Amino acid sequence: MDTGPLLVYTDGACAGNPGPGGWAWAAVDGPFGCGSEDPSTNQRMEVQAVRDALETFLPRIGSPIVIVSDSTYVVNCFRDRWWEGWERRGWKNSQKQPVANQDLWKPLVQLVRAHIGQVSFRWVKGHSGHPMNDRVDALAVAACRERSPRTVVGMSESPPAVPGPEPDPLVHAPVALSLFDS
Repeated sequence: MDTGPLLVYTDGACAGNPGPGGWAWAAVDGPFGCGSEDPSTNQRMEVQAVRDALETFLPRIGSPIVIVSDSTYVVNCFRDRWWEGWERRGWKNSQKQPVANQDLWKPLVQLVRAHIGQVSFRWVKGHSGHPMNDRVDALAVAACRERSPRTVVGMSESPPAVPGPEPDPLVHAPVALSLFDS
């Protein structure tokens, strides 16, 4: 029985930019994780949420993972393949400046590249009433305010239940990463 991909929602928050930051991820009907960094930026926390989610789930499950984020910074990096240009230019952006948050981007890009075909990304509009996006937003804001250490709730030795795909009109189609696309 094909159960479909695991949907994992991610978000980041920051009180001031820079300032204390928080990140969070949550699987549909499953575990969640959150943490903080001080000082930080909202963009750092968006990237950290995805990185932590993938580092948590990829070793445990064999099914595809769809990261759902309201961060165009994250989704566009993979959809528009920004990371390829960054690598070609020695981790410089199009303005020839060092790419921000390289310490998070480099391991995240390596992780996604190592799991081609297993990880894809979707964008969801933030603060639009989407229950899972609202949940990870609240978790990220709470982690930011409370300066929470990394916390994961609901993970066991066995993989989480992976619900079947459900149509979601508030979420755009997935953006899959393939190194072999021309």
